[in-house]
Amino acid sequence: MNSTDCLPTKEEINASLVKQLIGIQFPQWSDLTIQPIELNGWDNNTFRLGEEMSVRLPSAEWYSAQVEKEHRWLPKLAPCLPLTIPIPLAMGAPSELYPWHWSIYRWIEGEPATIERIADLIEFAKSLAQFLTALQQIDPTDGPVPGPQNFYRGGDLAVYDSETRQAIQKLGSKVDAKAATKVWEAALRATWLGSPVWFHGDVATGNLLVRNGRLSAVIDFGSSGVGDPACDLVIAWTLFSGDCREAFRSVMTADAAAWRRGRGWALWKALITLAGTIESSPKRAAEASKVIDEVLEDHRNQETEG
Repeated sequence: MNSTDCLPTKEEINASLVKQLIGIQFPQWSDLTIQPIELNGWDNNTFRLGEEMSVRLPSAEWYSAQVEKEHRWLPKLAPCLPLTIPIPLAMGAPSELYPWHWSIYRWIEGEPATIERIADLIEFAKSLAQFLTALQQIDPTDGPVPGPQNFYRGGDLAVYDSETRQAIQKLGSKVDAKAATKVWEAALRATWLGSPVWFHGDVATGNLLVRNGRLSAVIDFGSSGVGDPACDLVIAWTLFSGDCREAFRSVMTADAAAWRRGRGWALWKALITLAGTIESSPKRAAEASKVIDEVLEDHRNQETEG
């Protein structure tokens, strides 16, 4: 990889590359150890730098704009939030070795949230809801707006209308097409009329860290922005159910229309995931199918009660 015309593959973004970049751009840290993080996201490759820092390199140009956004906004958001979020320490510059901006952050202790690691799921659900509520209360002035750079999180669900309907058609009898279409159309009709607020944009278990059984940090604000926060409700069906979902619902300041849009966001992602993995990845397909079932059942319950 000798020029910006030769873009790196995800595999080429490795510890050796990070060592070279650190040595050239931040020589004061060149003697620190560099270790890849086992659970990398799709958007970035992450490495531990010494004991107190981490390095994140976007895996493709599509994600590179997230770097500057996080460096601008995370220091402003952090003091207003009840949980730890990433603190940017330095921004790497594009070079012949690597063509995009990249980041050095303060290391955050914790493990990705799983049912097994969470001591009290109801407490966890309330803690997350309190965090998201606090995020929404931060001044949104000049904050980043939804668009292709964050996959339209915080924007209008209608942008995914065609994709969602195609997934339902492709899946055929593998999903309850009538019920899924009903939930999707209810989400589209639930027009957002509020003022823009801050949202995280990717509230998923991999971005929620746990220490000693409790929610301790929220990471990866690459999809964040200001707009409709209904996309942040998706965790209600991907992780929570029953009493835990109701605990989350009881703390969130969201009306019935927001919950309909939230179900729409969850359904869209689960449908396209199921359609794309049903033959290649049985585990991911099963997880997506479970989310679809949770969304459809919750819609039936909530709309009946309403």
